[in-house]
Amino acid sequence: MAGQSAPTQHRRLTQMEADAICARHDRLWAARPGGARAVFAWHDLTGLDLSGRNLSDADFTCAVMNDCRLVGTRLDHAIFFCADMQHADLSEASLKRADLRGACLRGADLTAADMFEADLREGSIAAADPKMGFRMLEHGRRLSEAQGAILAGANLERSRMSGIIAMRADFTDAVLKDAKLVRANLKQCSMSGCNMAGADLSGADLAGADLRDAVMVGATLNSCSFDGAQMEGALTDKPNRDAPLLPYGDMLRAHALWCETQGTQGAPSVFDGADLRTLASIKGYNLTALSAKGAIFYGLDMEGVQLQGAQLQGADLRGCNLRRADLRGARMSRVKLAGADLREAQMGPLLLGSDRVLPCDLSRASIKGVDLRGADLRRAVLNDADLSRSDFTGTNVREAELEGVVTKGCKGLQLPPK
Repeated sequence: MAGQSAPTQHRRLTQMEADAICARHDRLWAARPGGARAVFAWHDLTGLDLSGRNLSDADFTCAVMNDCRLVGTRLDHAIFFCADMQHADLSEASLKRADLRGACLRGADLTAADMFEADLREGSIAAADPKMGFRMLEHGRRLSEAQGAILAGANLERSRMSGIIAMRADFTDAVLKDAKLVRANLKQCSMSGCNMAGADLSGADLAGADLRDAVMVGATLNSCSFDGAQMEGALTDKPNRDAPLLPYGDMLRAHALWCETQGTQGAPSVFDGADLRTLASIKGYNLTALSAKGAIFYGLDMEGVQLQGAQLQGADLRGCNLRRADLRGARMSRVKLAGADLREAQMGPLLLGSDRVLPCDLSRASIKGVDLRGADLRRAVLNDADLSRSDFTGTNVREAELEGVVTKGCKGLQLPPK
C-alpha cells in the first residue's frame, strides 16, 4: 500500500463483475491476450460464488467476503490481508502459502482445506501519510480470528498462527505439524485426532479443549495451559504409562527369526499394549501372526513389513509408512491409520487352506487421510470404518464389505450400488 492512501470505502461487486475479473485472471495464467491479475482489494464480495476458480496470487486485501463461496477454489499465494471472511465457505480450497494476516475467519468453513505454510499472524492496516510516513487506519494491531471456524481435516502444516484467536474452532483431524501457535487462544477447541507433531505451542491457551487422540510428539509446550482439557489417548513425547517396559527391539527380531525359520529358531512374542515408537523402523520385518493389540506404532517406517494374520485390533498406526506392507488377513478392527501411507499394500484375503479364506478386518477403523493408491482391499471388511479424505485411486475393493462407511472427501472410491 506504500505510496498511496488506502481507500476506506468498499465497492460492492456484482456476480457478473466478479466473474469478469476471474476470466481475465484465467487468461493471465493461460498466457492469453487480455489477461490481468484478479484484484479484489477493498471490494465487497458478500455472498458471491467463486467456487472452483483458479485465483492463485489474487489480491483480496481488506475485502469483505462474508458468506462468500470458494469451495475447491485454488487460492495459493493469494493475499487476504485483514480481509473479512466471516462464514465464508472455503471447504477443500487450496490456500498454500496464502497471506491471511489479520483476517477474520469467524464461523468460516475450511473443511479439508490445504493451508500449507499459510500465514495467519496479526496484521495492521496503514495508509501513506505525508507527515507521519504511515498512519494507522485501525487502532493497534489486528489479530487473526477464527472463532467457531471449521478446519476439520485441514492441512495447516508449517502454518504461522501465533497469536490467533480461535476459541471453539473445530480442528478435528487437522494437520498442524511444525505449525507456529505461540500464544494462540485455542480455548474449548475441538482438536481430537489433530496432529500437532513438532508444533510450537509456547504460551498457548488450550483450556477446555478436546485433545483426545491428538498427536503432540515433539511439540513445544512451554507455559501452555491445559486446564480442563480432555487428553485421553493423546500422544506426547512421554511413553505410554500403561505400556510394559520390555526389550521390544530384541523381541521383534526374535519373532522375525521365528517366522523366517518356521519356528526352529527365535521365539514368538506378544506386544499387546506396547509403545514401539522408539524403534523408528521395522522396515521389511517378517512379523507374521504378530499379536500387538492396542500397541502404538505411530510414525514407524514399516515399508514392506509382513503382518499376515496379525492381531492389531485397536493399534495406533497413524503416520506410519506401510507402503507395500503385507496385511492379508490381519485383524485390524478399530485401528487408527490417519495419515498413514498404504500405497500398494496387500490387504486382501489370506488363504489358510483349499477351502478357508481369512479376510482383512478393518471394521470401525479410522482410515482418515490415508494414501491407499494401488492397494489391494479385495474382500476386506470395512463396515462402519471412517474413510474420510482418503485416496483410493487404483485401489481394488472388489467384494469388500462397505456397510456404514464414512466417505466424505474420499477420492477414487466407487461404492457398489445399493
